[in-house]
Order: sequence, then structure tokens, then C-alpha cells
Amino acid sequence: FYNIEGIFAKEQLKKSKWEIINLWSENGLIKNAFYPGRFKRLYVKKGKGIPMILPSQMMALIPKPTKFISEKTKFPLHTLKVNEKTLLLSRSGTIGNCTIVSKTLKGKTLSDDVIRISFRNEIDLGYVYCYVKSKIGNLVLSLNNYGSVIRHIEPEHLYKVPIPNPPDHIKKPIHDLIMQSYDLRDQYNDLIQEAEKLLIEELQLPPIEQLEKEEDYYDKKAGFINMSVPVSELNMRFDASYHLPIVKKIIAHLEKYAQDVALLGNLSKKITMPGIFKRVYVNNSKWGIPFLGSKDILQLSPTLKKFLSITYHKKMIDSELKVKQNTILITNRGTIGNVILVPEYFEKWAISQNSLRIIPKTENLAGYLFCFLNSIYGKTLIKRETYGAVVDMIDPTNASAILIPILKNQQTQKRINELALQANKLRSEAYYKEQDALKLMNETVIYAKD
Repeated sequence: FYNIEGIFAKEQLKKSKWEIINLWSENGLIKNAFYPGRFKRLYVKKGKGIPMILPSQMMALIPKPTKFISEKTKFPLHTLKVNEKTLLLSRSGTIGNCTIVSKTLKGKTLSDDVIRISFRNEIDLGYVYCYVKSKIGNLVLSLNNYGSVIRHIEPEHLYKVPIPNPPDHIKKPIHDLIMQSYDLRDQYNDLIQEAEKLLIEELQLPPIEQLEKEEDYYDKKAGFINMSVPVSELNMRFDASYHLPIVKKIIAHLEKYAQDVALLGNLSKKITMPGIFKRVYVNNSKWGIPFLGSKDILQLSPTLKKFLSITYHKKMIDSELKVKQNTILITNRGTIGNVILVPEYFEKWAISQNSLRIIPKTENLAGYLFCFLNSIYGKTLIKRETYGAVVDMIDPTNASAILIPILKNQQTQKRINELALQANKLRSEAYYKEQDALKLMNETVIYAKD
């Protein structure tokens, strides 16, 4: 509550040329804000319940749920679904993470840890989103959280959040840019889904649930999951995850329907991973370069909070931490297998050593490799190569052994590649639209002078 930066932000708002109102008040912008009541969650396996998107996943370009809630849960689960043109705000953990419900999230089931916000006027949706994403707006919002270990914010706190209220002709361009950005994100998702559909059809891949059956495991009477593996198939790996029956089934299926199954290392110029190093951070981009972690790279517009010192790390930044467009990143520690095709705007940032860099032999392979590795089948083959007891890990040597199908129909493979590359360009356009909106917010609203 007494955060110095937050207090400074509130003082800055007082200098605004526009009237300052409370976000949710009699003359405020919010029509309603709520979250479904808390309830005891009954989780089940994938395919046996309703996919539920968590706050940490709602920010991703392609939100992929990892939790599935049973329909037998004693709670009206339909109230967890979100409506289009709603602003979503995380209410615990990282305060101020927000997104807009567009085509991608419409009708999806989201956690009760997300506040749903609707507005009196449609143009206030993009305007308030942009305000919350701005440095000043985010700081002002964070002054209202509570909690010592895990921070929280309640809908009622929005009554105390000040916001400039310029006329509609100032708000509208900001709103329009944000909505254009979200339209481009939806187009990105459509193209990626089209590419993945072509891949699945060409390889005649069945739903992963059909491949993964409990009867594949050996001797249920043992009281634990187990399987037998011939010595000839050990491949010097004694970790059970390497020998899961689902992996064998995927490989056998790919060998049957693909022209060839190649090693990722043979399709890449190189696969690298920066070394571990002691990080020296600085306060802003004047002295440092934005430094993204493995969670940040999943978002279209990550919040740039960490800046790596250029003075101390220039050599490593230039040689190892910077990435080029259309490089493939795979998260390689902790949560293994999140896959990103590097967009143009990532080139000005540094990416942590928690992501492998895969540089395809040609651009004609970049989009296709991303599409397969990003599929549930690709992720399963990635995770096969992990090792580690406490923290999972995958390194360049193991990543080189990931199996990639080469399609019989080269025109289909080319089309998949083109769709993925086209989607990546749309991702950059969506990012630039949001940055234009943030710039407009600062120039015409927060720092506007008479």
C-alpha cells in the first residue's frame, strides 16, 4: 500500500489534463465485476472432464489447459464460462495480469481466480485494458492488493482505482488498436489450428487419448504402474518416462504414415543452450536489455520487468542470449516442452537459458518443425527425452534425438510451413498494434498536458 512507485504513479495521475474518476463507481467505466464463488475442485484426466484455463494460461497466445474438472463437481460449472468482450483480471499471485475475451477464449471455462469485468460503453474495454497494461495503471492497481505470501485483489478494490476519463474521441483510437491486436491474435490461432489439422490428417493421427490406454501397462496386480522393456530397446536409458507405451505407439504410427522419420538434430543447423551464469540486473532499458523467462515467451506482450546489464553481459547477450526470427524455442527446465516460433520483435530482447534454441536448416522447415513440435504428439516426443529426478531437464544432445516425421505429400508439408510462418508475422503485427495503443495512452492520456 505504501509502495513508493505506486504513490508516485497516483501523483502523476493528478497532473493529467483529464478528469480522474474511480474505475468502478457511480460515474465510473465498469458495469460489473465479479468472480464465481470458490469451490472444491474435482480434477480428472484429460478427456474425462471439462478443460479449465488457469490465470497463468489465459495470457498465452494459444491457451492450452492442463487441468480438467469433473462434471460431477458440486458447483454450477457453466458460470465459469466467459463471454466475449469481457476483460479478465487475475485476482491472486501476479496482480494485474489481464486479457480480453475474444474469439479464442469465448465460451471457455476459466478458473474462479479470474475476475470478469464488463463495461458500460464498449470503447472502455480496450481503453481500460491498455490502462492496466501501462506502467502507471499497473502500479496504481497494485496498491490495492492484500496478502503477505500470495497477493490478492478483490472486485471491490476496483472502486478505489483512479483512472483518467478523457472524451470518447481520445479513448476510441486506443480501444480500436487493442481490438485490432486481438483480432490478429485470433487470426494467428486460426492459422496454427489449420496447420495442425493438415498435419493430423496427413499422418492420420488419432486423438492422443485413443493411443494412451491403461491396458498397455504390465501387471496391474503389482499395485503400481509398470511396464517391461527388452534390453535391446533400453538405449542406455533406465528412466521409465523414456519407455512409456504411448511413445512407442506414436513412433510406430509415424513410421507407418510418414515418408521418413528423421532426427531433429539432422534437420537443424544447430541446437544450442546458453550456459548458466550469475545475472546482473539493472533498473531499466537505458542500461540493460529486457530479459525474458520461460513463462514470458508464451505471451504476446510480456511485461518487461527484468533488464540484464549490457555492461556485464554484452558478450553473452550477443553470442548466446539473443535469438533470430523463426528460431524455435523449447522450454527445457521445469515445465518441459512449451514451443515458440520466434517472432520478429523478440530479436531486440534476451531469452534466458531455460529455453533451447533450434535453428532449422532452412526457413522451409521452420514453420513445419514448430507445428509438429507444438502438437500434443510432438510434445510427448519432446518429454520422452527429458531427464532429472527433482527438476526435469532436456539439453541439446537429447533434443537432437527427438523424432520428426517427413510427410509423403511435400505440398502439404510446404503448406503447413507457410501457415505457421504467416501466423508468426500476424503475431508481430498484433504486438505492434498493442504497443501503438500503449504509446497513445501515454501521450494523449496519462502524460497529456494542456
